[in-house]
Amino acid sequence: MNETLPPCPECSSAYTYEMGALLICPECGHEWSLPTAEPMSTTEDGVIRDSVGNVLADGDTVTVVKSLKVKGSPTGIKAGTKVRNIRLVDGTDGHDIDCKIDGFGAMQLKSSVVRKA
Repeated sequence: MNETLPPCPECSSAYTYEMGALLICPECGHEWSLPTAEPMSTTEDGVIRDSVGNVLADGDTVTVVKSLKVKGSPTGIKAGTKVRNIRLVDGTDGHDIDCKIDGFGAMQLKSSVVRKA
């Protein structure tokens, strides 16, 4: 048991552990990320960063860190999906990555839900 990690918000288990940018509860299987004081996606110098703070650039390959719901799709995008050849854009509502995902087509993602591969 690690006293520096918070208990699970679903079942209050104290046995949470870290896996990359996520915290995981081994008892109920709930996954969540720690809230940060400031969003990791952009800084005052205009650099776009992923969920763990790595700087992103056009053409990078990223991995989705949490499952995402997609309107019109019964399955959505699963955690661990690799997205190749991203393009950084000044999108709307925090969506700052333009990409094509196999099986879904063109879409925009938030940099806070991806990790540089």
